[in-house]
Amino acid sequence: MATTKVCTHLELIRNPRPHSKGCEECLKMGDTWVHLRLCEVCGHVGCCDSSKNKHATKHFRATGHPIIKSLEPGENWMYCYLDDVMFEVD
Repeated sequence: MATTKVCTHLELIRNPRPHSKGCEECLKMGDTWVHLRLCEVCGHVGCCDSSKNKHATKHFRATGHPIIKSLEPGENWMYCYLDDVMFEVD
């Protein structure tokens, strides 16, 4: 029997406003990114793991904030690093 993975950290979602219109660290460095991710705990905007700097994952490792949301147009998903699960949002 297959077990469905679920996020056990939904209570941490705060639906914050993004702190910037691009990856915060890449903007400071004058660098580029591929896709943007929003930390659902604090509003930090970081670049995805397809970007060379991987700032969204670095933010998770530094803060422990487990849930990110895609900031890409037309994408409506979140990902929990701790539970390693992606889920759709409305």
